[in-house]
Amino acid sequence: MRRLLRDNSLSLVFFALFALAVAGNAFAGWHGYNDDALEHHQATLSLGRYLVSSEFGNEILENWQSEFLQFTLYILLTIWLVQRGSAESKQLDEVGVHGDEPRTLDWRGWAYSNSLVIVMAIVWIGSWFGQAVTGWSAYNSDEIVHHEAPLSLWQYLGTADFWSATLQNWQSEFLAVGTMVVFSIYLRQRGSPESKSVRAPHAKTGG
Repeated sequence: MRRLLRDNSLSLVFFALFALAVAGNAFAGWHGYNDDALEHHQATLSLGRYLVSSEFGNEILENWQSEFLQFTLYILLTIWLVQRGSAESKQLDEVGVHGDEPRTLDWRGWAYSNSLVIVMAIVWIGSWFGQAVTGWSAYNSDEIVHHEAPLSLWQYLGTADFWSATLQNWQSEFLAVGTMVVFSIYLRQRGSPESKSVRAPHAKTGG
């Protein structure tokens, strides 16, 4: 068991942090929702009811979709694009698809050789759709409270509310990846595979 925990410690720690963060998000969001409901003389929700509400679902999914978009784009773009001196880049002469796989693959081989980006893209599209549906539900609930006509899902997708929630997450993800690519040219972290060797020159490309 000790060896199993050690060999999988990186993923286990991140999943544990994820669970703690979701629990904290749920608890804080629940109190925030009920405080707002009391202020507007509306009914409050139990924690269980809040966890299946569109408000909580939208808060969670709008962050998930941006994270998976970031990784989907990063996986794809690093096939063809390079950054001189970055630990996050392939070598400058390795642009494109390389490896020891045969040039022609059947559909199973093609699917497996692209499985990482396929799954990331599916999760991104699914979570973005989930964000749209939960955001639409929450938006219409607010419209009804204010005696306004609800929107169709298609109409909601064209609102500033939807795109503001979407783009405020996208811009932060793109900034984070861009700065990591550039910072890894000049900065080091001893022992991390995300960093070049401490003695490596700035112009060295790759880990």
